[in-house]
Amino acid sequence: MRERKKRRTWHAIRDAAIRLIDERGFDAVSVDEIAAAAGVSRSTLFNYFASKEAVVLDPDPDEPEVWRALMRARPAGEPLWDALRAVQLGYLEAVGDRLPVQKRLKASSPKLAESTRELSEQFAGELLDFAVSRVPDGVEALLTYNVVRATVGTAYSTWSIDDGIDRLLEIARDCFDRAGRGFAPD
Repeated sequence: MRERKKRRTWHAIRDAAIRLIDERGFDAVSVDEIAAAAGVSRSTLFNYFASKEAVVLDPDPDEPEVWRALMRARPAGEPLWDALRAVQLGYLEAVGDRLPVQKRLKASSPKLAESTRELSEQFAGELLDFAVSRVPDGVEALLTYNVVRATVGTAYSTWSIDDGIDRLLEIARDCFDRAGRGFAPD
C-alpha cells in the first residue's frame, strides 16, 4: 500500500512537470510550481527527485515492467523482426508523453542527456536477451537487434519535437518498413 502511494506521488510530480514544462518551457517553470501542480510540498518533491532536471529525466520505476509486458505479449514463433518492431514501437508509444520535453532538455545539455542512459542501457540489454531467447542463431539475433536499435535511433534523431509524438511513431514505422525491405538491389 505504501509503495503504491509512493509510486502515485512520483507519477503525480512527473506528470505535473511534463505538462507545465511542455506548456511553458523548462526555464519558465519553477520547482514550487511543479510541486503545487502535483499537490505536494517542495520538500516532498525533493524527497523523490534530486533536482528539477531529475523530475523530467529520472527513469520511471514502472518502465521495466512496461517493456517486459510488451515482450511477454509477443506470440511464440513470431518472426524476430516483427517481435522487436512491436516491442520498440509499443515502448515508444508508452513513453511518448515525455519524449519531446526530454529531447529538448538533452539538446540543451549533454550532461542532462547522460542521466537517462542507465535505463536505456537496461532496456537495450533486456531487448537483446529477448532477441537471443527467440532465435537460436546468435548472429541473426544480434544483427536483427542492432538493426532495430539503429532504426529507432534514426527515427528519433530525424524527428522534430515540434511535430509531436504521433509523427515520431510515423517516422519509426517508415524506418522499420525501409529496414525490413533491406538495402540490397533486387
